[in-house]
Amino acid sequence: MASTQQYKQEGNRFFHMKKYEEAIKQYTKAINKGPSPAVFYSNRALCHLKLKQWEQAITDCKLTIENDSQSVKGNFFLGQSEMELERYDEAITHLARAHDLAKQQKQNFGDDITYMLRLAKRRRWEKLEKERIKQEVELQTYLNNLIIKDKKSVIDAMKKKKRTSSDGDATLEKTVENIETTYQNKMQELNSLFSQVDDRRKNREVPDYLCGKISFAVMKNPVITPSGITYDRKDIEEHLQRVGHFDPVTRHDLKLNQLIPNLAMREVITNFVDQNEWVEDF
Repeated sequence: MASTQQYKQEGNRFFHMKKYEEAIKQYTKAINKGPSPAVFYSNRALCHLKLKQWEQAITDCKLTIENDSQSVKGNFFLGQSEMELERYDEAITHLARAHDLAKQQKQNFGDDITYMLRLAKRRRWEKLEKERIKQEVELQTYLNNLIIKDKKSVIDAMKKKKRTSSDGDATLEKTVENIETTYQNKMQELNSLFSQVDDRRKNREVPDYLCGKISFAVMKNPVITPSGITYDRKDIEEHLQRVGHFDPVTRHDLKLNQLIPNLAMREVITNFVDQNEWVEDF
């Protein structure tokens, strides 16, 4: 009978052949053999990810973390699966955890984790933006209906009043026409305001140069290295302390005292944020 490691190796072989369902069967056999290391669950979780079986992947990721609370892959794959199910808050939490663990353990995942973290934040923003648009459309419709209702009420009251007066039909028609014009102008002004909001929303895009090279978030305290790369101070200091004394992009030697405040970039970021308050939610 095959050992757990043999099942795992067979699972790895099927995985590299992109036969993910067969790989899952082998990893399952390895798990069923007895006490299983976390890697068996994370390997199976990755197969579920490849097959877009998000819930199954989440189950295996949680088992991975139960067996190894420091598992980078367990948190990374969990965050990816949650993102695909639009559970963005949970996804961001686990991807950020994976990012922190990778730095602590000095594991090199390249830009994979930071890219997914940025993507999850972006998708959460887009989801919130859709909800805001829906609410604004509902509000615009509601206000337009109020104007129409008020106009009808005013016209009805005017007609009732005219019936008891000696004014002719021509005068009544002229009065109704004036009321129609007044309320039409109100609706145009209202819809113009909502149109301006739409125009501003279409321009909601954060330029890449305002975002840090590590977190991919808008920088708060930009500093520049001797290589000419700008980072957010918090991110680059953390990198130097946990990962090593080198520039993450150029890989050149870098020490803490070589970081220089990028005052020009800070001014650009401040101006952009002041003019685009929505960035605070981005």
